[in-house]
Amino acid sequence: MRESKPPRSGGQILVDQLSVHGVTDIFCVPGESYLAVLDALHDSAIRLTVCRQEGAAAMMAEAAGKLTGQPGICFVTRGPGAMNAAPGLHVARQDSTPLILFVGQIERGAREREAFQELDYRAVFGTVAKWVTEVDDPARLPELVSRAFHVATAGRPGPVVVALPEDMLTEQAAVPDAEPCVPVETHPALNQMVALQKLLADAERPLAILGGSRWSPGAVRRFARFADLLSLPVSCSFRRQGLFPADHSCYAGDLGLGVNPKLLARIREADLLLLVGGRLSEIPSQGYTLLDIPGPAQRLVHVHPDPEELGRVYRPHLAINASPAAFAAAIETVQPPARLPWAAGTAEAHADYLAWSDPAGIRTPGELQMSGVMAHLREALPADAILCNGAGNFATWVHRFWPFRAFDGQLAPTSGSMGYGVPAAVAAKRLLPERTVVAVAGDGDFLMSGQDFATAVQYDLPIVVIVVDNGMYGTIRMHQEREYPGRVFGTALRNPDFAAYATIFGGYGERVTRNEEFPAALARALASGLPAILHCPIDPEAITPTTTLTALRERARPA
Repeated sequence: MRESKPPRSGGQILVDQLSVHGVTDIFCVPGESYLAVLDALHDSAIRLTVCRQEGAAAMMAEAAGKLTGQPGICFVTRGPGAMNAAPGLHVARQDSTPLILFVGQIERGAREREAFQELDYRAVFGTVAKWVTEVDDPARLPELVSRAFHVATAGRPGPVVVALPEDMLTEQAAVPDAEPCVPVETHPALNQMVALQKLLADAERPLAILGGSRWSPGAVRRFARFADLLSLPVSCSFRRQGLFPADHSCYAGDLGLGVNPKLLARIREADLLLLVGGRLSEIPSQGYTLLDIPGPAQRLVHVHPDPEELGRVYRPHLAINASPAAFAAAIETVQPPARLPWAAGTAEAHADYLAWSDPAGIRTPGELQMSGVMAHLREALPADAILCNGAGNFATWVHRFWPFRAFDGQLAPTSGSMGYGVPAAVAAKRLLPERTVVAVAGDGDFLMSGQDFATAVQYDLPIVVIVVDNGMYGTIRMHQEREYPGRVFGTALRNPDFAAYATIFGGYGERVTRNEEFPAALARALASGLPAILHCPIDPEAITPTTTLTALRERARPA
């Protein structure tokens, strides 16, 4: 029997359930609709991070979910607050991140009158969240919060939305607490591992692709040992580069945007693909062109914690319903084949990655070049630095040229959401203050969540934000030049002085205009002990590491 509890308010019951489930951090924008929760948090050990905009708060919670593997927790108020949080919810969905969004709601007696800020959250979020519920009775909070944790972490993790009527949170109930949530683990069957061993023994050109969530540092180490034992070439899926160390002799590169053509050729020529944890969705599959659908030409072994993903797009030769962590433990039973005909190709694949990811040979227009910025970051930052980014062409420089070596060293949205980098950096520094945290943001990207630089200042979180400023929405301009060459419209930006922006918020700011200025500027930013912005204007022509706007335009013009 669970221990009985004296009557408590709904707000207190809810906060007690969060404590039971091991929550240490909450990200929020406060609202009158859940004042009873804020009051209960006043005497709680749970740490509250108050943000400036709900989208940033939800992205911070999503980043916390990525870092910990446990549901990130976000509280927002009803109506506009809930809608502002939607981008973070979408990131959690597409990135398979456990997240629970608690949303204030109108009083129960006013439903269906379109009361002030009323929304039907099941209808609004039902296609994005794994589960949406509304709690009518405070006595059911232990049950429904427990279910929220289980749903958010089970199978393919994702977001859950829990709506909280204002009067329910002030009503009292005597109810025992729930038991702590223990995520359900799925393990490979012995016969599946035997089948995998036979497939490897028969292979001539195998390759592994790692992605998804439900990994752990231990699982990453175990898979790296397995790859080393078999000389197995390994690639990481889009923005999952922390799943395999870049300095490992088996690393072949990442499957994102602007992929090394030699890696794509290796995947197409492979006779066995081991896809672990990921879905090989649109970006890593290069627009669903990398593998035939539904039956790939290569033998495909697909390992995924959600059975509904197995065979949904690609029909695998061997489907293994298991979490990556459980699979990584099970592969220690797989013996290496007597012959490894692919070993020389693995060494070549790693050499190709090293050449592709070396910024030294990259030259672009302008006095400040991102190749120089990345080259210095590689020298100056520790191997376990956490690099964060949102969406934009600037991110290509980070993904291609930073050698990710730490399991939790990358926070980036596979959903392609702009504005993610700064909130992710705030969350990372809040949870892991001992780590160096750097956000790289485009100018348009930064100003979608730049107000939460104030959150970093408020909580003394010395992140460094590198704002790559080319005066436009660069990715859209790139596509515009390809499709409508010379007809520039709607993509130009007039930007503020981002260094001054940092200073007026109470942080450190500096403008960097030449390559030789960047090393000292970064050193000063790190030494300041303050949240810092390095404003880095770059030539708009430098649209990617491999081409310019003018070249794009000329190629697109009719002959």
